[in-house]
Amino acid sequence: MSYQLTLNKRSEQGSKAKALRKAGLVTSVVYGAGEPVLTSSVYNETEKALSAVGYHSPVELQIDGQVQLAIVKSVAVDPVSRRVMNIEFQAVSESEVVEASAPIVVKDFDKSEAAKKHYTLLQVLEEAAVKAKPSQLPKELIIDGSKLNDVEDRLTLADIEMPNGVELVDAATASETIVANVYDPAAEAAAREAEETQVEPVATPEESTETSA
Repeated sequence: MSYQLTLNKRSEQGSKAKALRKAGLVTSVVYGAGEPVLTSSVYNETEKALSAVGYHSPVELQIDGQVQLAIVKSVAVDPVSRRVMNIEFQAVSESEVVEASAPIVVKDFDKSEAAKKHYTLLQVLEEAAVKAKPSQLPKELIIDGSKLNDVEDRLTLADIEMPNGVELVDAATASETIVANVYDPAAEAAAREAEETQVEPVATPEESTETSA
């Protein structure tokens, strides 16, 4: 079941919209259901909804008594206070396939041979673009980290366990897109120490004479 959030239509824009945010409201816009609809909502309820759905689950918008299914397309956050300022929603229907982002979770790395060798996991890709019907959009994508053995090993988008009805947007390049790999922290530390302790060669008196000549 999708999360619900109550929105109120607004006419305020520009500086008047800023006044709404100062009053503790979050401004928003709903696209995709005809003309864009300017809306606002109570901050605490909006924050709870965003925490629940993120960019990957549908949210049921209650707009002046009417229900509209939507997904979050973008969120503007104040750079100092980190408070949510504005949200852009994309209206969708239950039957259409939509694109959204889903977080990637590497599981069971602690059971891998790489972990037993005290290697460290480095996840370089935190989320992936997927397409599915709104009710099938996954909250997370699981990838098996137990199959990592050596520093040459890596996990790609192709290794993700895709849920039923869900496809990667970039499926054609999935096998080339790295999600995570491993490295040996002890070997890297030794290499850095060797570089730091390396002494520059000192020229002999004869070499100095030849150079000056």
